[in-house]
Amino acid sequence: MKVLVIEDEKALAESVVEYLADEGHLCEAVYTYDDAEEKVELYEYDCIVVDINLPGGSGLDLIRLVKKRSKSMGIIIISARNSLENRIEGLEIGADNYLIKPFHLAELNAHLKSINRRINFNGSNQVVVNEIKLLPEEHQVFVNDKLLKLTKKEFQLLQFFIANKNKVITKTALAEHLWGDYMDIADSYDFIYGHIKNLRKKLIDKGCTDYLKTIYGVGYKFKLENNE
Repeated sequence: MKVLVIEDEKALAESVVEYLADEGHLCEAVYTYDDAEEKVELYEYDCIVVDINLPGGSGLDLIRLVKKRSKSMGIIIISARNSLENRIEGLEIGADNYLIKPFHLAELNAHLKSINRRINFNGSNQVVVNEIKLLPEEHQVFVNDKLLKLTKKEFQLLQFFIANKNKVITKTALAEHLWGDYMDIADSYDFIYGHIKNLRKKLIDKGCTDYLKTIYGVGYKFKLENNE
């Protein structure tokens, strides 16, 4: 998942980002309300992890902003505020979960997995697309019931394509999803071409239909033959 951590305690934010990155998520962190507002305006995320008390504004107002603009991303509140009133308010305005500090990072990750299933895979623990079976939480892919070995980026790429099947995905959107803040360090999109080329070859070598279609000048589409 692509996750934005919004937390003014830098040590906590860094530990969350490090842990979630080790668990396979793409994570970014900001420490103020204004920086968070700019991020959610400019980029797409699967989930934000947000504190209530932020320099420059309230995390609750940020949640209201996200919901008002019909952003579909998941929302997890992390806060030292432990009153029932605060928890109810956070959930009522649209948060998926409310974690009280200090919390276990494994619990945060479990909530992220649940949100990922809800947003991208209709609540399922596995995704089956014709001969492809993808297990998001295990980071495993099977083609015709045979395990397909993918790199971390290849797996993220395939999961993103399947979650957006039959949609045209621009090269910029792919770069942002895979590299987030670090996409700007690349001088070209050659890194995307390389990952897609390798992913396509591995799928075809396992007997998979070539669903990855190039939309010249725009990007790519994971196109199912029956267009389901």
